[in-house]
Parts: sequence; structure tokens; C-alpha cells
Amino acid sequence: MSRIAVGGWQHETNTFAAKKAEYYDFERADEWPPLSVGEDLFTATRGVHLPITGAIEVLQKSNHELVPILWCSATPCSYVTEDAFERICEQFLKRIKKSLPLDGIYLDLHGAMVCEHLQDGEGEFLRRLRAMVGKDLPIAVSLDLHANVTPEMVEHASVIDIFRTYPHIDMGETGARVAGLLGQIIAHNMKLYSSYGQSDFMIALNFGCSLIEPCKSLYAELPELINSEVRSMSFACGFHLSDIYHVGPSVLAYGVDQQSADNAVSNFLCKMNEKREEFGQKIWTLKEGVSEAISLQSQHSGTVVLADTQDNPGGGGSGDTTGLLQELIAQGVEDAIFGVLSDPKTVNQAIGAGIGSCFTAELGGKSGHPDQLPYSCTCEVKGLFDGNFVATGPMYKGANMTLGQCALLEVSGVLVAVSSIPIQTADQAIFRHFGVDPVSKTIVGLKSSVHFRNDFTELASAILVIAAPGAVFADPASLHYLNKRSQILCK
Repeated sequence: MSRIAVGGWQHETNTFAAKKAEYYDFERADEWPPLSVGEDLFTATRGVHLPITGAIEVLQKSNHELVPILWCSATPCSYVTEDAFERICEQFLKRIKKSLPLDGIYLDLHGAMVCEHLQDGEGEFLRRLRAMVGKDLPIAVSLDLHANVTPEMVEHASVIDIFRTYPHIDMGETGARVAGLLGQIIAHNMKLYSSYGQSDFMIALNFGCSLIEPCKSLYAELPELINSEVRSMSFACGFHLSDIYHVGPSVLAYGVDQQSADNAVSNFLCKMNEKREEFGQKIWTLKEGVSEAISLQSQHSGTVVLADTQDNPGGGGSGDTTGLLQELIAQGVEDAIFGVLSDPKTVNQAIGAGIGSCFTAELGGKSGHPDQLPYSCTCEVKGLFDGNFVATGPMYKGANMTLGQCALLEVSGVLVAVSSIPIQTADQAIFRHFGVDPVSKTIVGLKSSVHFRNDFTELASAILVIAAPGAVFADPASLHYLNKRSQILCK
């Protein structure tokens, strides 16, 4: 039996967004558990679809002694503040130091954390951890598919493996896979040779979806490339909204010898390059998209889903822009629901007004996004809710979601779900908490880029991705990068 420390720290940083991630954002619960230390980590993550949950299950079945360190996350937004990074890093490392000696460490990280004072949050964290535990202790890491993998991460980790699905329905499976590798490394004193390569072109967020080509085929190939010589093979699409030197897609392989690992990476990069022109899909303008939705709905029964991709809180959007809502109203759409809009001030107004009452609101537009001002409108309060419920969809299944106080409003015939805490609308249970079954609506406008597809595709007669105002810019070529390397192209 080996003694293995387990922990995690998650943040996906959109450096083009306005709001920064403060320490409090990691402390509180949102769609994921709050900052949890020691034994509380087991309780907080149990039954929740997270990488660390899958890792813990595998390691416990193998009768290893697990030492829980710390797990936390914050909803994607702009830079992690220096204060937040240093406080969490210090807590983590202090607990690791007290836990020594160890036989191994498993870490549930994201791979796209950018801080006020650091371009590569995970790389620096791993560097400090490696300096503390020494060069030989196995450190196994799972990363998000949107990781911007850096040479420093590869240098300081013993093995890294990455999600293979977007929407991320294999988080627990990835954690389990990494934990299994860690167990083998410890049991057999196994030396793995790493190889790492970067793409010379960017993959925009929407085009990394593993339900559509070319990522569907690329990710399907990965398991077939693992054999007795290549023990781990990963492909990260990167996160194009992080303005850092190492932004962009990467490929990782771990082999029993250097040549096997290098060949695996080189061959996969060639396959990516062959498909580079296939990374694209139609993204609709506001007017065209809503008009098309109305046309489709008139032709067929069923629900048309409109993805408000550029204000996706799961990619660093504020969740409070109203461009899509205003266009739905302008084109006379009724029998629709839009959400989830983050606006605690309006929620408080609704609570004060009470169910059945009407009030004048300055709805949304309070985060400072340059293209969006609050929307002056009359709201009728249709319902009030506490924001606490359990998710049921493939990605968030089992998560105890915390949205703060919530209100369901009606604005010019459109229902609007408003929360106090930003949330990516990737689970039908979110709308059901507001008392609305999305399948009952002719049009559903939701704030998500891709994650919604696993729980909303079956109910949708059509899905249109809409470019309304927001900080999750769908086109990398529209961004002014200051730090990215010149070798990587935005188109």
C-alpha cells in the first residue's frame, strides 16, 4: 500500500474578460464545491463528476492510503489575483510538507490559469511543488481539454493526461486514468519519457467540440495510439482566450523510451495539420440567428436552441449581457426562455417586489463590458428561488449547484432566468429550478458555447450558435494579443 496525496485547483483564465478571480471566488460554492481542505475534500467531491472523484475511486480500490490536501475552483473569468494565487499555493504546499513522506501525488488541475503576476499558474505551482518534494517523487496530473500546456508543466510533472471530450463528460474517467498510471509508476518504479509538441494554429473554443469533426475523429484515435510502448497520449485544444506565450493546442505522449513518445507526438501533429482547414462551423449574427430560429420554429415543432456563446460564464463571460434577449424581443419572439442572466441587483428588486408584481429594471450590463449597457425594461416576477439544486446532466451530474437567490422574470413575453452568481447554462436542471421545462419552450436562449450540447441536443430541433456581445470572443483573429508567440496563427 502506498501513501498518496490528492488535491486539485481549477481556473480557466480569459485574459480578455473584466472581472478577476479573487480568493473569495475560490472559497465559495458555485456549480462546483467550495474550497475544501483535508477530510472535507472527500465529502465535498463525493458523487460529483470531477477528475479528482474518479482518481480517488481508483486509488481507494487499490487500497492506497490517501492524504487529502485541498481542492478548489473558481468560475472562469479574468486573471487570478496575486493574492489568491499566493494564498492558495501556500496552503497547498504547507499541507504537502506536513504530509511527507509520500509515495506519490495526484493533482486535478485545469492548465489555463493565468495570474496577475504569472503567465503560467500551473507551471509555477508545479515548479514550487517539485522543489519541495524532490525530483523523484511521482506527480501525476489531469488537465482540462482547454489547457494551454507549457514546457514547465511537462518538466515538473511525472505524467499528464487530458480530457478527451468537449462537452467534458469524461472528467471522472480522466482522473481514473491518471490515477491508474500513477499506481503503475509507483508499483513498478516505472520511468516514463515525455514528448511535447505545439500546433502552429489556434483552435477556437467552439471548434474543439468532440461531437463534431474534425475533433470527433482526432479524439477517437487517441485510445488506439496507446500500447506497450506509448502508455499515455493526450491532445489539448488549448484556450485561445488566454493571452500568454504558450497559448494554443498541444500534444503530449509518455513512452517507455524517448523515440516512441517522440514518434507518437510527431504523427499526431501531422494528422492535426492535415485537418486544419476543417476547424470551423457557422456562427450566426444576432439578427440572422434569431430570424433563422423563428423560421425554423415555424416550419417544425420542437425547440430551437440559441447558444449565446460570447457571454458564456464557462469561458470567462460575465453572464450579464442582454444582446440576445433584446433581439428576441425586437423580433417579437414569444414562448421563449433566456438565461441564465447574472444580475444580483435585479434579483433583489424582484424579491422586494414579490411574485406577480411588476417593476422597472436596469437589467444586466453591470459588469463593465464595453458593448453592453443595462437594458431598461419592465419585468413581471413569475417566481423566486433559492438557487440550490442538484444537477442531472452528463457534465455536472451530482453537483450541488449554488446560484444564490434567483428570480424568473417575464420581459415583453420572454421568460428570463436571473441568478445572483454567474453560471454556464449547460444543464437542463438549471431551467427546471426556475420552474420551466426547456422542452416546453419553442426557443431557448442559453449562455454556453459547447457544454450545453450533451444535455440539450436531444430536445433541440435545431441548434444555432449566436455571436452576441460578450468577452468570450469566438474568433481568435479578432483579438489583440500581446504575449502569444509569433509562430502560432489565429486562422
